[in-house]
Amino acid sequence: MSDSKLEQRDRLGRAIAARFGTEAAPSVSELDRLEADLSGIDELVRMLEHSSHRRWTERPVDAALLQILFAAALSAPSKSDLQQADIIHVADRRKVQALAELIPDMPWISQAPVVLVFCGNNRRIRQIGEWRGKPFVNDHLDHFMNAAVDAGIVMAQFIRAAESLGLGVVPISAMRNNSAATSDILGLPDAVFPVAGLCVGYPYESGRIIPRLGLAVTVHTDVFSEEGVQEQIDAYDQRRHAQFPLRRQRYPDRYPDVSFNGWSEDKARHYSVPERAEFGDFIRRKKFSLR
Repeated sequence: MSDSKLEQRDRLGRAIAARFGTEAAPSVSELDRLEADLSGIDELVRMLEHSSHRRWTERPVDAALLQILFAAALSAPSKSDLQQADIIHVADRRKVQALAELIPDMPWISQAPVVLVFCGNNRRIRQIGEWRGKPFVNDHLDHFMNAAVDAGIVMAQFIRAAESLGLGVVPISAMRNNSAATSDILGLPDAVFPVAGLCVGYPYESGRIIPRLGLAVTVHTDVFSEEGVQEQIDAYDQRRHAQFPLRRQRYPDRYPDVSFNGWSEDKARHYSVPERAEFGDFIRRKKFSLR
């Protein structure tokens, strides 16, 4: 095996261990057994080393390159070939600033070389029904979900394609914090809604692998299982804290400081305060019944 392949195998193992814990990392013998199946190891390593970026160089992203990335992203799987995902490239910096002002705690939005908004689009399939003289009888929750999932898959594929070319990204789910205002800025008609934004550019610095919950928590065999999940999350809190301790305790005006501020404490506080409670009403105003 070449030195480059050995290095990539080593990086793969380190990345899995950094992300999910040493127990998830494959052994040397396992990698030896899988050697023939790891021909795409460069892509696996890139995915495992994914990190979000919030600072970029001044290097612009070429318009032709963006078109290629849009094409790659929209080549993603689509539910029943309905193609219910759209991408809005917010090229007008005044519109970028207007979006950024809706989310003042994320200054990197206005600083990003490229700002995109990924949308679910149920409008086209309704229009096609009208044009072809067919009734649209699937106005229920699943149809909204199909469009939202399509948009999410397209965004994930864009991220994968962009990172393969050395670009750095950060998703902005907070675009839904002010869905109606975002929709107005972007001119979104009925049955088209924002799923998430994405900031794109050439990263200013290398990223960091942020630990995730262990695979024993999030991967199940045959049936969903929560056996030992609290202990697993406690262990994850400690593993993550050892690498990336949280600097501030969330909502200090609501809760007293705790001696150990781990991921689970932070997320428990996070979802103890209402967030995007008006999103359902916004979606209904966009002509989704959500039945």
